[in-house]
Order: sequence, then structure tokens, then C-alpha cells
Amino acid sequence: MSPSLSIAIIGAGLGGLTLARVLQMHGLQPVVYELESSATSRNQGGTLDMHVESGQHALRTAGVWTEFQKLVRLQGQEFKLRDNHANVVYEDDGGKGANDRPEADRGSLKQVLLDAMDVSASSRRAKPVYSGIAMVEIRHANADLNHPEIAELVGQGNNFCLHNGQCIASQRNGDGSIRTYITLRISPQEFSELKFPDAPSARSYLLAKYSDWDERLRDVIRKCDDEITPREIYALPVPHVWESKPGVTLIGDAAHLMSPFAGEGANLAMWDGAELGLALVDAIKTGKDLHTVTAEFEKRMYAMSLPKAEESAHNLTTFTSENGLEACLSFFLKISSQNP
Repeated sequence: MSPSLSIAIIGAGLGGLTLARVLQMHGLQPVVYELESSATSRNQGGTLDMHVESGQHALRTAGVWTEFQKLVRLQGQEFKLRDNHANVVYEDDGGKGANDRPEADRGSLKQVLLDAMDVSASSRRAKPVYSGIAMVEIRHANADLNHPEIAELVGQGNNFCLHNGQCIASQRNGDGSIRTYITLRISPQEFSELKFPDAPSARSYLLAKYSDWDERLRDVIRKCDDEITPREIYALPVPHVWESKPGVTLIGDAAHLMSPFAGEGANLAMWDGAELGLALVDAIKTGKDLHTVTAEFEKRMYAMSLPKAEESAHNLTTFTSENGLEACLSFFLKISSQNP
């Protein structure tokens, strides 16, 4: 379409790969630069719920809807909310098979996009503001066989346990494992000093922090695999805008990094990639000014991401407060009443 046009994409996350795939569908060959040496060089993270207006829209635009359908786990939409005594205070079966937010593993989604195109690789990264919350990620491989009592507790989808600002959030993954995030309200200095020398030390630290929780929930920590990963939660300020510059733009986490407490990050990144790809293709076909097109895209992206970033920031504050359980329960009861 335009052999002289060079497009570089910095970062082969879901947003960058969606953008690259859409461009390639229309005859453009971007170069993708990525810090990781391969798609399997590290654990790619847990399961994602794909939203109709963003993630699913992007998958259709990128022409990988059929491949995505093979990954979908409708049962993963199941949700349980518990207190620190493991009592269920809210439960949702996921709409009895509704397809509004089906679950798929992040690594599998990434592979679907990679398999659909030709790409190449290298590096770059920036660090926004620490949220005050950190998470320690733990796993239970082959949970049904190795830890049936934990598998039953978690169920087929998500299981959130909240109490007094603390959270044990578990999710079922497509490979039969369970991935759990243990939250800590901790300073970045103290968190950086948590150099767990081994898995037993990490378990002991977490068990001490969650000493007044039910033993069934403490067993989630006590019996986890040795793969334990500390994760600081960062977010960009809300609102976050920048002056549009010719020849460059931002998408995904680089444009609107937010906490995972709204489940929107990956969906928005893929929406960004799909919509920017279509905008660039249209500009090249029609001869529109590329800077004008990207500036218009940035305005649409800002309008799309702002309310979701505000929701994410609000949820992080309320769900990790002393009244987090009540706030979370109120949130899901409101959603349930809106979608009977």
C-alpha cells in the first residue's frame, strides 16, 4: 500500500500485537520491538475476561475470532465473593453460559495473534506511579488432582476473599491450574526489600500477614507451588493526557496503565490496537494526514479509557479498604440488578 511508510511498534503485548495484525491484514509490515526474547520466556499471566465492546471487538477486527472461540471457557465467568472465614457472601454462575465476558488465558491469546502474522523483536519500557498496593502471585498446578479442596473452594471461575483491606483473589486458568493474588498494602521501599530467598520464606511471610484468616484460605498460601512472584501495582494518573506529536503515539498500558481492579487493561489495549490499525490503514488509502489521524484516534482512546481508569482507581481504593468486602458486595449486587 505504501512501501515508503515505516511503522515501528514498541512492545509486543496484546495491544501491540493486535495493532500489528490489523496492519498486516491490510498489506503493511510493521516492525515490533519487544524486551522479551520469546512469547514463552516468562510466565504470561492469568486468565482474562474479554468484553464485547473492546476485547471481543478487537479480536473480530484482527480476524482471529474463530481461533479465539477455541480458547473460550464460559464456565470461567463463575464468580464467588467470600469473607476471611471462607463464607460465601455473593455468588454468580456467570449467566449460565452467557458469552458477554468469556474467559481465555493471556498467553493463549498472545499466541493466537502471533500465529496469525509475521513479526520481529527488541526493547523499551517506562514506570508510572506506584499505587500503594502490591500483590504476590502464587499458583497451584493441576489443582483438581493435586489440591482438590482448593479447587472446590475456588470453583470454575474467580473466587475473591476480602477482609479489612486484605484480599486473596483466585482464578481458574485454562491449563487446569489456579492462580492466586495475595494483596499487601506496603511501601515500595519495604516491598523492594522482600527478597524471598526461597518459597518457604515467602509462604511464612504471607501466612503471618494473613494470620487471622480461616485455615482453608491460609491453605491456599500454605500449599502453593514454589513459583511465587511479587508484583507491584502501578497506574498512570487519572486523567492522563499528552500533547499529540507527529510520527508517534501511545496505546495500551503506555497510554492508560491502570490497576487490575476493573478487568479493563487488556481489553482496552486490544481495542487501541485494532482502532489505531484501522485508522492508519484508512489514512494511507485516502491520503489523510497521519498526524491528524493519530491525534483524532488519541481523543477517541482517551474518551474510551477515562471512565474505565476512573473505575479501576475507585475499585482499588474501595476494595482494599477496611470495608472492602461490603464495597465489593455492593458493586456486584448493583451489576446483578442491572443484568437480571
